[in-house]
Amino acid sequence: MINKTTTDLTEVDFEQGEVVLIDKMINRPSFHIIYKIRKTIGVKKVGHAGTLDPNATGLLIVCTGKKTKEIESFQNLEKTYTGTITLGSATKSMDSESEVIEQKSTDGISEEDIYKARDLFLGKINQTPPMYSAIKHKGKALYKYARKGIEVYRASREINVYKFEITQIDLPNIYFEINCSKGTYIRVLANDLGQVLGCGAYLSSLNRTRIGEYNVKDALTIDEFINLFKKNISIAPVMQINN
Repeated sequence: MINKTTTDLTEVDFEQGEVVLIDKMINRPSFHIIYKIRKTIGVKKVGHAGTLDPNATGLLIVCTGKKTKEIESFQNLEKTYTGTITLGSATKSMDSESEVIEQKSTDGISEEDIYKARDLFLGKINQTPPMYSAIKHKGKALYKYARKGIEVYRASREINVYKFEITQIDLPNIYFEINCSKGTYIRVLANDLGQVLGCGAYLSSLNRTRIGEYNVKDALTIDEFINLFKKNISIAPVMQINN
């Protein structure tokens, strides 16, 4: 596994398979990270074990070569996130990537109200995936329908929220740490929390800190990975990839 402690890549065979821990920066789509790694190492088979939205940051597990066969095992691991939920506003995408479509006052909402609402989202619950997601419908990602104003039926799914800790309340913002199962959409939790409170809410920031036993503290940024590769394997051929 390649992480912050890795200093030597001369014996690494990316075609045979390697796992790379990447700390995704804000405003960098997950597919951009994959593209950069693929282009850098010269291997076509590169994939990640769970996407992060462009405005989200944190841990991305990337597999190369034959290790891509193990992606599902990483996807099935529980995830831990920290972030901010902003009360009093709602957006189409349920996060900060789209415009505010509704605003309501948070006056009268107490900390007790917030904790009681939070408790409704602990344990096994059913969650409906958002329209602004990469889930496919008739071969097309749902977000493409959403951008055209088309609503598609989505069946609810059972998820498990193992921990939903509120670390600070500074209205309109709620700061949290959530530990949850595969398939959980944190922005849906934020939106649904706002609906229960009657004021609306959206996910204003998100950082994935852990996937299973793997921690973002051990991850490299994409620029650090590229620099490490160039330093160790400066003579390696770089594959040209068309956009």
